[in-house]
Amino acid sequence: MSTGMIVCGASGRMGRTLVNLIAQDSGATLVGAVEAPSSPEVGHDAGELAGVGVLRVPVGTDLARVANPDTVILDFTTADAALKNVRVAVERGSAIVVGTTGFSGNQQTELDELARQTRCLIEPNMSIGIAVLRRLIQEAGRALGPDFDPEIVEIHHKMKVDAPSGTALALAKAVADATGRDVSKDVASGRQGIVGRRPANEIGVMALRGGDVVGDHTVIFAGLGERIELTHRAHSRECLARGAIRAAHWLIDQPIGRYAMRDVLGWS
Repeated sequence: MSTGMIVCGASGRMGRTLVNLIAQDSGATLVGAVEAPSSPEVGHDAGELAGVGVLRVPVGTDLARVANPDTVILDFTTADAALKNVRVAVERGSAIVVGTTGFSGNQQTELDELARQTRCLIEPNMSIGIAVLRRLIQEAGRALGPDFDPEIVEIHHKMKVDAPSGTALALAKAVADATGRDVSKDVASGRQGIVGRRPANEIGVMALRGGDVVGDHTVIFAGLGERIELTHRAHSRECLARGAIRAAHWLIDQPIGRYAMRDVLGWS
């Protein structure tokens, strides 16, 4: 049975990539494409925008019109838009995959509550490679112990609006969970001036921005006389889109609840 998918932010870079890959997936059907009312692409065929030809799915503005319990919404938009879309998913009984980042504290609280009310999978980075990296971080952190200092460096394109990236923060949490640190207290996002000696529990997170970099993340465990670096490089947005589509296929058959990529991979 084909999985019906709805792409929110359908005219954006990630949205077009998702539409393109869904069109190539024999087990998926694009049943909706949604954009903000102000988008000049509203009314255009989503397939033509994505470069795959006419799919007879015009870009609309009303998610509730196309969402139902047999569909999965794929959301790579903005924090404000994503919250609205999750509310619609709850109201309409749709499953939803959220890859959007940059939520404020209050928005995150609302998202966490809404996620429990429908089939909802939330990941700051949908790449399967990043899921594996988080697993490796946990193994490394537990094995290396407190004598190795963890640092995280990420670089993204100059148009990215939030820093550090949601992925970097998720990696920091993986480090904290594995090493007994407190992510709410021990993360240092950037350093400037005479900052003094590095605190033992600190997790440094440095954000770089420039060009058209899709996203590179490196986690460093620096010890005395040696260090380990674990790196993931996204060559294109396809890795994020492919992971999201894989998650959507899995999510459609799950009971109501909040999920993560580790659940898709059978690691929970």
